[in-house]
Amino acid sequence: MPHRVFVSGLGVITAIGNNKETFWKSATKGISGIKRITTFDPSHLRTQIAGEINDFDPLLLIDKRELKEMDRVSQLGIFAAHEAINDASIKPHEDTALIVGTGLGGIITDDEQHKNFHTKGWRFVSPLTIPMSMYNATECYISKRFGIKGHGFTITTACASGLNAIGEGFRLIRDGYVDIALCGGTDATISEAIFTAWCAMRILSKRNDTPQTSCRPFSKDRDGMVLGEGAGFVVLESEHSLKKRDAKAYAEILGYASTHDATHLTAPDSKGQIRAMQKALEMSGIDKNDIQYINSHGTGTVLNDKVETETIKQVFGQKAYEININAIKPLIGHTLGASGAIAFVSTCLTLKDGVIPPTINYTELDPECDLNYTPNTALHKDINVAMCNAFGFGGNNAVIVVKKV
Repeated sequence: MPHRVFVSGLGVITAIGNNKETFWKSATKGISGIKRITTFDPSHLRTQIAGEINDFDPLLLIDKRELKEMDRVSQLGIFAAHEAINDASIKPHEDTALIVGTGLGGIITDDEQHKNFHTKGWRFVSPLTIPMSMYNATECYISKRFGIKGHGFTITTACASGLNAIGEGFRLIRDGYVDIALCGGTDATISEAIFTAWCAMRILSKRNDTPQTSCRPFSKDRDGMVLGEGAGFVVLESEHSLKKRDAKAYAEILGYASTHDATHLTAPDSKGQIRAMQKALEMSGIDKNDIQYINSHGTGTVLNDKVETETIKQVFGQKAYEININAIKPLIGHTLGASGAIAFVSTCLTLKDGVIPPTINYTELDPECDLNYTPNTALHKDINVAMCNAFGFGGNNAVIVVKKV
C-alpha cells in the first residue's frame, strides 16, 4: 500500500528574499526583485536585466577555504537546503534521500575558466574546474555537510529539474524506500557569456528601462522572459516519520507525473503537458474539479503562456475559468532548474496561509490567454488542493498535486 507523503520543511533563496519569510512577504505584496545586472556590464546586450541575488553572504554558512572550491550554484543550494532542514527540525541520517535538480550546474565556473584559457593561457585554468562545474557538485556538498549517505542523485531536465527532484523524492517515500527525503533545485547562470547566449535566442524581455515591470506572463504585451538565480528545497516525510516526531507539515503530496513532449528542443507542446497534468491527477486519486489553484510555469514568452493556457483548458474544460492561476517569475525571474522547486515552496505557503501571490505586470487581456491569472493583487482564499507546473526545454514536463493539511 502506498505511503502518504508530507512536506515538513521549506527553504528558499531568491532575488526577493534569502529565506522563506522574506521571500513570502515580498511575493504576497507583489514586489519584484528584477533589476539591472550588476555581475558584469550588460550595456552591449539587448537585455540588461535579471533577478540577481545581491545581498547574499555565503560566508554565513560556508568557510573561506571551502568557498573557493564551490560554484555559486552550490552556495545557493546549501543555503536553501540548510533552511529546509532547520524548518523541519530534523537531523538527516544515513538513510535520508537527497535529490537535487539543476539546469546548468556550475556554469559560472565553466564560463570563467574558458575565459582564462582563451585570454591568459592553459596554465591559468583551475584544476578545480571539473569538480566545481559538474552537475552533481551541489548534491555532494549538501550530503557532506549534513551527513546524508542514503539514496541520491542529481536531475537535469532543464526548467523541470527542481520539481522533478521533489516528485522523485515523493516516489521514494510513497513506495517505501525511505522515510525522509531532502529535495529541491538550484541554478545560478548569470555570467556574461551564458547570458549573452540567452540574449542570442531572442526570448528575453527587452524592457531594460523598467526592470520590475518587464516580465509579463499571460499579458498580451508580454515580450519575453527574464532570467533569475536562486534555490528552493523541501523536506519530505512519510506519515510514520512525521507522527514519530510529533511534527507538523505544510502540505501532503497526492500525485506526481513526468512526461516528454517528444517534439521539439525548445518549443512546448500541449499534448505532453496535458499528459503530465492528467497523470498527476490520476495518481492523486482526486477529481479534477477539486483543483482550486495552479502555480503555473508562466514564463512570459508569447508561445509558452499560450500553450500552457491551452493545456489547462484541455485538462479542466469549463472548470479552467474558475481556477485561480498565478506566475511568480515576474517577481524573481526564471530560475531555470530551481524554478519548479521555488514554485512548489510558494504553493505550500499558499496552502498554509491562504494567500495566492499575484501575477504582477498583467496589463492587457490576451484573447488566447483568457483565464484567471490572479492579476496584480494577491488573493486571500482558503485553498485545499493545488497543482504546480514546471515545463522545460527538451520537452520535459513535471506536475505535482498537493493538498492542505
